[in-house]
Amino acid sequence: MFKKVLIANRGEIALRIHRACKEMDIQTVVVHSTADANAMAVRLADESVCIGPPSSKDSYLNIPAILTAASITNVDAVHPGIGFLSENAEFARMVEEHGFTFIGPTPQHIDQMGDKAVAKDTVKKLGLPVIEGSEGIVPTIEEGMEVAKKIGFPVLIKAVAGGGGKGMKVALNENEFETSFKMARNEAKSAFGNGDVYIEKYLAKPRHIEVQVIGDTHGNAIHLGERDCSIQRSHQKVLEEAPSPALSEKERNFIGNLAADTVRKMGYRGVGTIEFLYEDGQFYFLEMNTRLQVEHPITEIVTGVDLVREQLQVAAGAPLTFKQEDIKIRGWAFECRINAEHPETFVPSPGKITKYHPPGGLGVRVDSAVYEGYSIPPYYDSLIAKLIIRGVSRNECLRRLNRALDECVIEGINTTLPLHHRILHEPDFRKGDYDIHWLEKKVLGMGKDESDKEEAA
Repeated sequence: MFKKVLIANRGEIALRIHRACKEMDIQTVVVHSTADANAMAVRLADESVCIGPPSSKDSYLNIPAILTAASITNVDAVHPGIGFLSENAEFARMVEEHGFTFIGPTPQHIDQMGDKAVAKDTVKKLGLPVIEGSEGIVPTIEEGMEVAKKIGFPVLIKAVAGGGGKGMKVALNENEFETSFKMARNEAKSAFGNGDVYIEKYLAKPRHIEVQVIGDTHGNAIHLGERDCSIQRSHQKVLEEAPSPALSEKERNFIGNLAADTVRKMGYRGVGTIEFLYEDGQFYFLEMNTRLQVEHPITEIVTGVDLVREQLQVAAGAPLTFKQEDIKIRGWAFECRINAEHPETFVPSPGKITKYHPPGGLGVRVDSAVYEGYSIPPYYDSLIAKLIIRGVSRNECLRRLNRALDECVIEGINTTLPLHHRILHEPDFRKGDYDIHWLEKKVLGMGKDESDKEEAA
């Protein structure tokens, strides 16, 4: 096992990884920007190294600075966390070329799954169901129109790189296609430096179902059930639950085993998530994330598996400590993403937290790196806390979530806590009757045009 790990990330995920390492008697080195000098993970780590000014490109995306920090602190491995360089194949490659272990998949698998068109073709050959669409990249509007007419409108135009809803546009008919195509390409080019797009059939009311998988270097691979991530705004997840209220036990086992079989055939190393759209009893491959997910705690809650611990052990060359038959889904879990944003306009709200009281009690977990008096910097993602709730049943979980939201106090900044209150009290949500468009259409009252504006913003 590793003696010392460098954590190349910030916020609650850096703290989450630090905690797992400490429980395994692994020393930690946390890198940070000047804006994060007082961050909780920095204060608790065995060592910390400042790697640059506030801007991400000069700090958390600064590969030479991170590798230098790893060298001077003499670490064994580098954990990329979530976001930033976590799905950067070149970073993974350079980490290993410098003699450190990259705690994640191989660079080859990151590359393969990072290009959505290549990923779709790869998993299709391995037996996963895919949604009808173009065969790879669509270079021109004319070729795109031909594909769209062939599969039928509406269609979704999607960037091959990146994620988070950037470079995704819907064309409901032929009249909208050219504008949507250009917008998708321009947005993708701006966000990822790659304007390539592909086209697939647009589903009207799908749910977003993702399956947690993990594989080792000994040919083993398992799944740990599914998460329902359909509560979204501008393609960004807001609230997740596990298991999904939409799936039967038969469907749950089918898609879980199919996902595990796919990563086994790939020879995949580490944790990952295979994401699907689900509509009318059918699953369609969406993408694979080759990293830890923000919502991983709800899988930990219902399975009892520490995913970061498993991730560290697999990276160190150990076999999985669980077999598929050992994985049992027990109870229910929700995760609310609490962001430093206005709950109606979603404008970011950096600033000083003047009061902070996280909820507690049985079945309540809060993953956060903030504290009273902490100043949230304006340079990074607005996620400040994850409220994770467990219950024996979904109804018990809903009641406990209501109580926990009432207890939670964060003052001095705007947060999305009021939005979670709204969602919780919606009859559709309480019944588990929602899809990926539900939050925007039914709760936020956004039409397609407004949704597009939100994405562009």
